[in-house]
Amino acid sequence: MRVDFHTHIIPPSDKLPDWKAQFGPGRWPSLVPQADGSAMLMMGESTIMKLDDRFWSLDRRLVDMDRQGVDLQVISPIPMLSCYWAAPEAGQAVARYLNEHIATLVASRPDRFAGMGTVPLQDVDRAIEELRHLRGNLGMRAVQIGSCPAGRDLDDPLLLPFFEACRDLGVAVFVHPMQPLIGGERLARYYLPNIVGNPLETALAMTRLICGGVLEKLPDLHICFAHAGGAFPLVLGRVDKGYAVRAEMRENISRKPSDYARMIYVDALTFDTASLRLVVDKHGADRVLMGTDYPFGLGEVDPIVAIAEAELPEEVTRAIIEGNVWDFLGERR
Repeated sequence: MRVDFHTHIIPPSDKLPDWKAQFGPGRWPSLVPQADGSAMLMMGESTIMKLDDRFWSLDRRLVDMDRQGVDLQVISPIPMLSCYWAAPEAGQAVARYLNEHIATLVASRPDRFAGMGTVPLQDVDRAIEELRHLRGNLGMRAVQIGSCPAGRDLDDPLLLPFFEACRDLGVAVFVHPMQPLIGGERLARYYLPNIVGNPLETALAMTRLICGGVLEKLPDLHICFAHAGGAFPLVLGRVDKGYAVRAEMRENISRKPSDYARMIYVDALTFDTASLRLVVDKHGADRVLMGTDYPFGLGEVDPIVAIAEAELPEEVTRAIIEGNVWDFLGERR
């Protein structure tokens, strides 16, 4: 079964709750329908982007999946819907609605879709409560989180109980950048927050996860990073060098960072065959999953062909397209 692990969805405009009416003003997501059948995504009063029906229509997705040769999509919320800025009660209400919406979609076509949930990580106790709901009641085996949720780096001690709960409940973690926190005004032009900022943000998050000792404490945590780990594969040699020469790099870990990198999963979204071969070399052939970022414009339109063009060994190509994802999710198929 050929699986696209990294795809996103949003409920249609007529199904998005009016969270402003429930919880007061804020950067709540809404969709403003357009005459051509598309919708404008708003966050509060800010216009974000124009979306078409691929973002909410399963029927439209199925057409594209059949064209791509993809048998199953794992669907997760558009990352900015996590609303980490909101008060904890409101954040949990948003997460609960999105999780149950995705579960309903999956139940309508379980042969073609699987679900990935979200949790309100601005409050770790509520996040764990929602994690138990999405695993125990909704049957989801993965949760999407931000690279710096609610302003906390992934090695923040406050997040460790959440990661422990993911391990204990058998929920795999998918880390997706919500917005770049580095670069500032220098990213203001050319769509650079996404093109350059997100890969840098992801590299920083992965380095903090490793050097902060999260995988030292939880070596059996299943965690995957979007966009092939961003810039991380390219800076990993420098991170190893830092471990060799800087004492503070060795405070929380007992091995060089590249050893921990081989515990981390990444998707195969590189847009470049040489980069994909590098990712496989740094993380291991068993740690790379097919993912497209569908249906965003910076997504891969023909993922199976893109992976095949890297000319990896046949068994590695097959594992990326259809095998590794089940090990990541802890579900043999």
